[in-house]
Amino acid sequence: MKAAVLNEFGSTEKFEIVEVPTPKPGVDEVLVKVMATSVNPLDFQVRRGDYRNELQLPVITGHDVSGVITEVGPGVKNFKIGDEVYYTPEIFYGNGSYAEYHVAKETIIGRKPKNVSHLEAATFPLAAGTAWEMLFTRAQLKTDQTILIHGGAGGVGIPTIQLAKSIGAIVYTTARTVHHEFLKSLGADHVIDYEREDYIDAILKLTANKGVDVVIDTIGGNTLSDSGKILAQMGHVVTLVDIERPQNLIHAWGKNATYHFVFTRQSRNKLDELTKLIETGTLKPVLNKVFPLAEIGKAHNLLEFRDSDPNFYGKIGIQIGN
Repeated sequence: MKAAVLNEFGSTEKFEIVEVPTPKPGVDEVLVKVMATSVNPLDFQVRRGDYRNELQLPVITGHDVSGVITEVGPGVKNFKIGDEVYYTPEIFYGNGSYAEYHVAKETIIGRKPKNVSHLEAATFPLAAGTAWEMLFTRAQLKTDQTILIHGGAGGVGIPTIQLAKSIGAIVYTTARTVHHEFLKSLGADHVIDYEREDYIDAILKLTANKGVDVVIDTIGGNTLSDSGKILAQMGHVVTLVDIERPQNLIHAWGKNATYHFVFTRQSRNKLDELTKLIETGTLKPVLNKVFPLAEIGKAHNLLEFRDSDPNFYGKIGIQIGN
């Protein structure tokens, strides 16, 4: 099978498209013909070596799969050959999705939503799965609560807005002005241009100084320390970003805040919940661009340096199978 193999960490030139042996499924595993994958910030972070201590080179990376089961191993009970599935491969364990085939445990795969293509389905597992875990497993967001989502036009921000609105939360988000109308079409109640106004001042004004019940951090920087300034009492801050430096959480202490650090976990139950929302049209894919596997480096560069393109938003798909 063809695969994008990373032989050393660094720039996108470190990817090599080569022939490697097709894996075989073991006990409780399935072999999936990968029809599509997508690119996430985690992917370029892995490629450039941010997690070099977690991986053994050479490695096939990639963290989203949508495809078709072509073989089942001993003990598989819930899936059969021909089933269309989608999932996130186990992160930092084994090979990823930048290949024509992938082996996965049946406990982490879900049935692909019937109303979307493989390319569209591949935009959901990691990003929407992370959004689900942040909102419902960690923050336990409820109807009529207020939430600030940093980076609303990003791959995680988009499904987070949709999921929060699906239960009737009041959604504030940050984004460039060019993305405001699009994010409002997804359900955002208020969009703040972080380049033109201080989001702290804006949130305090919009909430009459009460603050928000939940802050979702997808961008890092000073977000953890600044979030305490805009939290309501007993509020929650949920981040998926590594902590680059110590941060002062004194403002959060005064709010009796709870902080959650999310490194998403793979789960069929979570995917099944997402499938229901996708098939009812509550959760919609936002696919920005599509590249073939041979141009995986171009896809990485586009996402890693997306700030240079003010019009960019959503997800990047990689077409692999036909």
